[in-house]
Amino acid sequence: MRAIVMDHYGPPEVLHLVEADLPEPGPGEVLVRMRASSVNPYDWHLLTGEPKLFRPTFGGLRRPKNPNLGADLSGVVEEIGEAVTGFAPGDEVFGQVAAGAFADFAVAAESILARKPPSLSHEEAAALPLAGFTALQGLRDHGGASKGHRAVINGASGGVGHLAVQIAKHLGCEVTGVCSTPNVDLVRSLGADRVIDYTTDDFTAEPDRYDLIFDLVGNRSVREIRRALAPGGTYVASHGQPEHRWLGPILFLARMFVTKLFTRQRLTTFVARLSAADLDILGEMTAAGTLRPVVDRSFPLEQVPDAFRHLETWHARGKVVITF
Repeated sequence: MRAIVMDHYGPPEVLHLVEADLPEPGPGEVLVRMRASSVNPYDWHLLTGEPKLFRPTFGGLRRPKNPNLGADLSGVVEEIGEAVTGFAPGDEVFGQVAAGAFADFAVAAESILARKPPSLSHEEAAALPLAGFTALQGLRDHGGASKGHRAVINGASGGVGHLAVQIAKHLGCEVTGVCSTPNVDLVRSLGADRVIDYTTDDFTAEPDRYDLIFDLVGNRSVREIRRALAPGGTYVASHGQPEHRWLGPILFLARMFVTKLFTRQRLTTFVARLSAADLDILGEMTAAGTLRPVVDRSFPLEQVPDAFRHLETWHARGKVVITF
């Protein structure tokens, strides 16, 4: 089978296409014939090894121990391992793996797969898992989003942001989306009650105060964020691009955690966790028509380096998808 691998950390040029052995599913695992995957900042961090301070968590200081990339997957069950009861060959599924989805076949645990909603294409389904977990858990679990809350999504047209706008509306929030000029109409079409073009207006400089700010960009200081936050409001940081090649967002987070000691406002960050229950929720929302992934561009497997170059602009509208 074909697979994208990397021998060392670096720019997209270090990625190359190879012929690899077909993986075999173990007990409780499923072999999926890939139809689509997507590119995430998570994959970009594993590719570049940045921030460098976190390389031990990537699997290696000098080079990655796992040469494979790709977390999101959508495809067709090819083979099932021992004790798998929920799926059979031919079933269309989607979900997430730690790595290895940039290949013709991928092995995934049965527990982190769900049936692909018939209303979604494989490209749309592959755009949903990791970004959807981040949006859902950031708003619901860490932001406490609920009916009547005034919420800002900073980075509302991006891979996570465009899903967050829709999920926040589903949770009953009055949503303000912040994006650039070309994306205003897109964010409005996703259901945002108000859209702010950050190239002409600064949401932190306005008199409005918000119950929740979900920040997917990190382009405002802690002081500016607090100015836009209601006295008892919550700020949730989930920045995809690093602030510093060695330290990443640590300096920003340090300022945030020091500040939170002296305010009633809640300032927090998180890392999305893989959740079978949340995968089902995301699937149910798409089936009900309340959530729809937006695909910015699709690239074939052999053009994964180009997909990363497009991601590196940090201005993709929705998700960047890989097709097979």
